[in-house]
Amino acid sequence: MALRWTSKEKEHHIVPSKNLGIDLDAIRAAREVGRAVVEHTPVTPSAYLSQQFGGQVILKAENLQRTGAFKIRGAINKLHRLGDLKKHGVVAGSAGNHAAGLAFAAQHFGVKCEIFIPRGASLAKIAACKSYGGIVIDGGESVETAVAMAKSRALETGMAFCHPYDDVDVVAGQGTLGLELLEDISDLSLVVVPLGGGGLLSGTALAIKQQRPEVKIVGVQISSCAPYIYGNAPKGPVPTLADGIAVKQPGDVTRPLITDWVDELVDVDEDSVADAMMILLERSKMYVEGGGAVGVSALLNSRVKPAKKGKTCIVLSGGNVDIGLIPNLIRRHETKAGRRALLFARVSDRPGALAEFLTVLAKSGANIIEVSHVREGLNLHVRETGVQVVLEVRGRDHTAEIITIVKSEGFEISEMTS
Repeated sequence: MALRWTSKEKEHHIVPSKNLGIDLDAIRAAREVGRAVVEHTPVTPSAYLSQQFGGQVILKAENLQRTGAFKIRGAINKLHRLGDLKKHGVVAGSAGNHAAGLAFAAQHFGVKCEIFIPRGASLAKIAACKSYGGIVIDGGESVETAVAMAKSRALETGMAFCHPYDDVDVVAGQGTLGLELLEDISDLSLVVVPLGGGGLLSGTALAIKQQRPEVKIVGVQISSCAPYIYGNAPKGPVPTLADGIAVKQPGDVTRPLITDWVDELVDVDEDSVADAMMILLERSKMYVEGGGAVGVSALLNSRVKPAKKGKTCIVLSGGNVDIGLIPNLIRRHETKAGRRALLFARVSDRPGALAEFLTVLAKSGANIIEVSHVREGLNLHVRETGVQVVLEVRGRDHTAEIITIVKSEGFEISEMTS
């Protein structure tokens, strides 16, 4: 979806959005506020992505930021700007990264912090929030519910409510990432940024466009929840790998900024997010969460093409992944790459038959990961059993070779993976 400019001023990007109080000076001031706390995260070339998709692809490793995500940028600026209004503490609703960032910032300023976190949020993000002194409270079924509960809590207690993205001071803080990109990449041509609530995208776009209007800015949403492209998302929680950007409502602050400063919005699917996470882990040694990896997903889906001239920067916005998710991603990735095979064989139900079958597999060069008997729901001979095996193999050609060898030894065998 390409965004269309509605005036000559917008077309040339020569003025900030009206009546929002966000401009380049505000972003520069936010950088000074966070200088002692916010990391200037590195940019690193990706030879793999450059070779695969053409152009020069650079990764902005915001997954290495303090608290594991970009959110600390906006949180520090917000609390600084609150002044004495934060004396009773701060409260927010968040799926996790804003929670950790706000808790860290509150700890830095020495104020109380309560966070309403929706059920099913990342355990890693919840643990991080608690480790920074944040008080975690059940936030209901969605980010929207959690935000509403936090607003009510603020009214009851006098605590300062801190929105995760729809706030001018938060946007200004997130925009400091854009300043870093301009400093670190002299021939910057295209920037691809994850889009959830829009704080990071709008702030980064504004910071870059006001200085380098020719740089193209693209935002990436997860297709199962893409309010800036398709309108409001379906009711109820949206299960997604990209939980950090699963926002259902466009922001009143961020939406006009995105309209003014962003060139294009695209969406990506869940499968490509899983693929992107594993490519970053395997090829770039980058541990990146689903929401942070959607820029790479956009390359995989051909939703974004690297710039022909100059450098393309993919922002990896966060790295807070639940460890328990990684084995599932690895299994999926290995299967898709043909390095893991699931085979089914019919074996005589007599002593020693299973050992003979497994010996044949071992001699074929396969690494046996899992073996299980399958007897129910199959049309087996009374003296026959089904055996399902998961193998680690060298590739699809090796799997075909294994099947040929096993059949030559008299076993009936077939592949269950595609």
